[in-house]
Amino acid sequence: MTLSATRVRSSALGTAGAAVSLVVVAVVGVMHLLAPWSRHDPVRRTISEYAVGPGGWLFDVAVLGLVAATVAVVAALALRGLVPTAGMVLFGVWCVGLVLVVVFEKTNWSVGPSLSGSIHRYASLAAFLALPTAGLLTARGHRGQAWARWVTVFSVVALASFLPIIGAIALNPVLATPWYRAVPLGLIERVLSLAEVLVIVVLGFRAARPALDERTALSRT
Repeated sequence: MTLSATRVRSSALGTAGAAVSLVVVAVVGVMHLLAPWSRHDPVRRTISEYAVGPGGWLFDVAVLGLVAATVAVVAALALRGLVPTAGMVLFGVWCVGLVLVVVFEKTNWSVGPSLSGSIHRYASLAAFLALPTAGLLTARGHRGQAWARWVTVFSVVALASFLPIIGAIALNPVLATPWYRAVPLGLIERVLSLAEVLVIVVLGFRAARPALDERTALSRT
């Protein structure tokens, strides 16, 4: 494959991945406003609640769309040599984790703990930790570039979102309420999720940029 063909393919994959990620954000955002999903409290209830009950299929499709977008973006980055091996592994963990989140439904606490719910919980934790770590590893080799700074910012925001949860768990013995009620868990998870999707969006636009730059340069000659 020629350098030009590589750039064009990278551009197509990066653009597609970023676009699909933005569509996912829009779809989940609309779900907050429309029935039957709007019955869930976005401050207290986790985002996975949208997958439970009527209309849950749409949330599952959105999550799988994000997996496809990530695969496209990582492939584009790999074509350009922009992602380290460790980063690719962690992006893979993110993708597998999201697929498991869809396959295994969250715990229905009105019934009680379940194996499916436990797998869902640990898969989501692995995914939420893997993506920002992969983002930091990818950005580390490109310090000084604007896209790398944004990836770093969104990755740090995502990881920092765990701090209130860790604090609540640590203080659980002295709290008068369970840790998951001591913090706005739904809001924290939504901030975390948005930051992580934005990491994918920024990386997608970066992967698309080389071909765009090349076409701009050619148009000036």
